[in-house]
Amino acid sequence: MYPVYNKFYYKPLPDCITVKKSTIEGLGLFALEDIEEGFDLGVSHIKIPIIVGFVRTSIGGFLNHNVDSNCELVLELDWDDYKVYNVVTTKKIKQGEELTLNYHIDELDYGEK
Repeated sequence: MYPVYNKFYYKPLPDCITVKKSTIEGLGLFALEDIEEGFDLGVSHIKIPIIVGFVRTSIGGFLNHNVDSNCELVLELDWDDYKVYNVVTTKKIKQGEELTLNYHIDELDYGEK
């Protein structure tokens, strides 16, 4: 017996990206195929009131910083003190290119002073 697909099952990464060694820092997210501008890669950061800071998913954990980034955070859900952010591409990304985020233009606290 095989499991039945359910859209509510957690999937850490969309099929179009993978984790590989990065020249920026450690590991990063890379496009397995061309990705169009405006593509929603999924949930990256979740703010939960009882936790100081944010919980990062696999997408949020492997996005490296670049001032000339090709992705941005978009507030997907804002309910009470809960916030959910998705990563959306801001330009076309070519196969093999690393996905990056400018850490300094969103409202998240990355612990940097």
